[in-house]
Amino acid sequence: MKLHELKAAEGSTKNRKRVGRGQGTGQGTTAGRGMNGQNSRSGGGVRLGFEGGQMPLYRRLPKRGFTNIFAKQYTEVNVSDLNRFDAEAVVDLNLMKEMGLVKQVKDGVKILGNGKLDKKLTVKAAKFTKSAIEKIEAAGGKVEVI
Repeated sequence: MKLHELKAAEGSTKNRKRVGRGQGTGQGTTAGRGMNGQNSRSGGGVRLGFEGGQMPLYRRLPKRGFTNIFAKQYTEVNVSDLNRFDAEAVVDLNLMKEMGLVKQVKDGVKILGNGKLDKKLTVKAAKFTKSAIEKIEAAGGKVEVI
């Protein structure tokens, strides 16, 4: 079997319904929209969240808190993930990206203290937790805040 010989299973695909193409199709005149009403007309329909004049759900529910638009978002990396680097390496943002440890960098990288570190590394990041600093220094490494 070759790529050009592949075919969909019998009955698995159907042609789309072409509405408004004459009476013979069974979808002429009103094109399946019915006779009258808001939804039968072009541009008709209600806006998102509209419940026919009833107080909509998003207005009935209580609102709590707020989102701080100035809050920094850090990409988090655990200490145990740093074991993939060679001993004595200087681990910075570029090296983490290169090794696939970090994909999307927001406002920097924060090193968390989850797991164990077996190698002596110099780690450069925007933030560290106390436990991460302790574990890196216990392994003989250094911590540099960028």
